[in-house]
Amino acid sequence: MAGGKEIRTKIKSVQNTKKITKAMEMVAASKMRKAQERMRAARPYSEKIRRLAANLSQANNTEFRHPFLTKVDSVKRIGLIVVTTDKGLCGGLNTNVLRLAMNEMRAWEKNGVEEIRVTCIGNKGLGFMQRLGAKVVSQVGHLGDTPHLEKLIGPIKVMIDAFEKNEIDAVYLGYTTFVNTMKQEPQIEQLLPLTGERLGTPEGHWDYLYEPEAKVVVEEMLVRYVEALIYQAVAENMASEQSARMVAMKSATDNAGNVIKELQLIYNKARQASITKEISEIVGGAAAV
Repeated sequence: MAGGKEIRTKIKSVQNTKKITKAMEMVAASKMRKAQERMRAARPYSEKIRRLAANLSQANNTEFRHPFLTKVDSVKRIGLIVVTTDKGLCGGLNTNVLRLAMNEMRAWEKNGVEEIRVTCIGNKGLGFMQRLGAKVVSQVGHLGDTPHLEKLIGPIKVMIDAFEKNEIDAVYLGYTTFVNTMKQEPQIEQLLPLTGERLGTPEGHWDYLYEPEAKVVVEEMLVRYVEALIYQAVAENMASEQSARMVAMKSATDNAGNVIKELQLIYNKARQASITKEISEIVGGAAAV
């Protein structure tokens, strides 16, 4: 059995760890509320422009057909945008979305995809993709606690430009959707070419009257569509990150408390055994005299 001094050192070490995890839990809880407010505030615009874009993909207008709306019969080159966190200590949040991305990449390769280009938003995803040997064409990290579109546009534009130049046939977006504090779901959805799969195909035939002209309106709207979806994905991921970190740190704090109780019990037993041994030695010495 370990000595009393060694056990006391372990108890003090675990107590210090418990203070750190408790502080991280409180910080994550504070950031989580703000992240959820930003995420929920962005959702109505994101869903509205998503529905508008889905309707546009079914429109009968023939004046102008944007490259974002043009589908190819055979997809041989794919771009994947993966949204992860910059820091760890948030449970299985990054692991789940990266595992999903890896499985999708393997499935694409089995189906004859010749090239997969990856854009990483977040340092955890970048590190994973580099270890995986994926072709990372752009990346951005150190986003902080608030999503800023100006930081995201550069790396995303690399993938969008490749799609417009027909260097890739489709672009997918992988991120974690915030459901509630205890549940976050990873998902990968098609960003380009534009489809109405998530919202369902609109009923009937859609068309719009464009002012000043179709080309100007459609181009501007589809740029806003891509920006809105990327921003929403990052906002969802940040809300999920803080929620997952709060839960993980609470679990760590509770586990540290259990470890401290077990160590204190062991220390009490060791101390009791030491006292009993000393008493036995004294009694033995007295009897010898």
